[in-house]
Amino acid sequence: MKTVAYQDQIAQAQRIIETAKTWDGINPESVARMRLQNRFQSGLDIARYTAKIMREDMAAYDADPSQYTQSLGCWHGFIGQQKMISIKKHFGSTKRRYLYLSGWMVAALRSEFGPLPDQSMHEKTSVPALIEELYTFLRQADARELGMLFRDLDAARSSGNQVKEKEILNAIDNHQTHIVPIIADIDAGFGNAEATYLLAKKMIEAGACCIQIENQVSDEKQCGHQDGKVTVPHEDFLAKIRAVRYAFLELGIDDGLIVARTDSLGAGLTKQIAISREPGDIGDLYNSFLDCEEITPENCVNGDVVINRDGKLMRPKRLASNLFQFRPGTGADRCVLDCITALQNGADLLWIETEKPHIEQIAGMVDRVREVFPNAKLVYNNSPSFNWTINFRQQVYDAWEKAGRDVSQYDRAKLMSVDYDTTELAKEADERIRTFQADGAKRAGIFHHLITLPTYHTAALSTDNLAKEYFGDQGMLGYVRNVQRQEIRQGIACVKHQNMSGSDIGDDHKEYFSGEAALKAGGAHNTMNQFAA
Repeated sequence: MKTVAYQDQIAQAQRIIETAKTWDGINPESVARMRLQNRFQSGLDIARYTAKIMREDMAAYDADPSQYTQSLGCWHGFIGQQKMISIKKHFGSTKRRYLYLSGWMVAALRSEFGPLPDQSMHEKTSVPALIEELYTFLRQADARELGMLFRDLDAARSSGNQVKEKEILNAIDNHQTHIVPIIADIDAGFGNAEATYLLAKKMIEAGACCIQIENQVSDEKQCGHQDGKVTVPHEDFLAKIRAVRYAFLELGIDDGLIVARTDSLGAGLTKQIAISREPGDIGDLYNSFLDCEEITPENCVNGDVVINRDGKLMRPKRLASNLFQFRPGTGADRCVLDCITALQNGADLLWIETEKPHIEQIAGMVDRVREVFPNAKLVYNNSPSFNWTINFRQQVYDAWEKAGRDVSQYDRAKLMSVDYDTTELAKEADERIRTFQADGAKRAGIFHHLITLPTYHTAALSTDNLAKEYFGDQGMLGYVRNVQRQEIRQGIACVKHQNMSGSDIGDDHKEYFSGEAALKAGGAHNTMNQFAA
């Protein structure tokens, strides 16, 4: 979405005001400012804008795997806003940085039922509500940043500094929005394909350009890093992928993106036996992974479910829960089939949920998918459910042992210990963690790296540290030294919390609406002036 230049916006507003004849009290420059501060008129505008960004980023990654993308999961609009403000401050650009909306965090933090496990028990409407909230806060970040530029412009004009005025006008015309793509978790669709379609529409209308959906049974859904996962036959999952695509197309987001997630690596159960019409079809392939035993009239029992496999009557193993069991060791094969089938039926990106962050494990499956789809790309969960420290220390230990290096000073089972923190093994493991995303992008086809729950953990950690000091013998110094002083010295935007919450924007509006009669909050006695640079 190309923005209209500042001076052109003023000219457009001037023509409208002159045509109306009775709007003399409306200032065209104020109108231009408000329009620029509200660049996106709806969630669909956001979805169109961000879908284009993701498509361009995917093409850039195909040309050069070092151009991978990243995101952090955010459970509140303020968290997402502060993240994007920080990214702009530190890196000057939001390019290739997205937001992730985690169903886990919605369940744990945003449900009216209170904290819930990641089992799709939370209100489905809370997902589009969070998307809308995130974009509301990101749009406010735009308005705040532009508002400060407008104030600087007024100051430059007042002082007659034409060089500074030109510089600020250029910054306004080239302002980069805080609006970035959100990869939004729709879980297993919260019901049948129709329910998935209806929820997808709400998510897209709120601004989502990319929806992630998984192949678990909706009413048996589990967190990807918990036990007891149950998958559905491919045709059931493909119906939901099509439902999401229909939602995108109905709403005019023709390049909307779908991430097809497979939990098959850790899912040993299915609720249904797939319908197969002929040998080798997708239903037959799904059923071929079932753990079966041959039956005869002598050993069959009441209620047996029987399938024909290679001319033999086979009884799939059925648990007391009425779920059917897959053969052990088939997870990777099922993941590969899931991925290929999803791409053949309209998915754009893949997500393989793994039990550990191991590049070669991921790459082994992606290589097989790329035999069919050479440009297959992953979204990968750099999950806090992994113990990254012990995983990578054990990977280094195993590599050293295989290479014949002496590992006698290390206890593999206790490598998490602080006693190992300064060792050569720990340093090599940390370096592998540091380069994991770049290495995974190059070797394993990972286009997008995300951390699902980081801000859940950072909120808990920072609150614990503050509580320990403030309620202890440090008292107020525990806050001042470790929070406010650091905010000031590190240039954290919300140290001026009145400005961050929109007080200055409100003052601007008061002046637009009431002129000299405006009663503004940002006067000489505002204590936020203590934080002036």
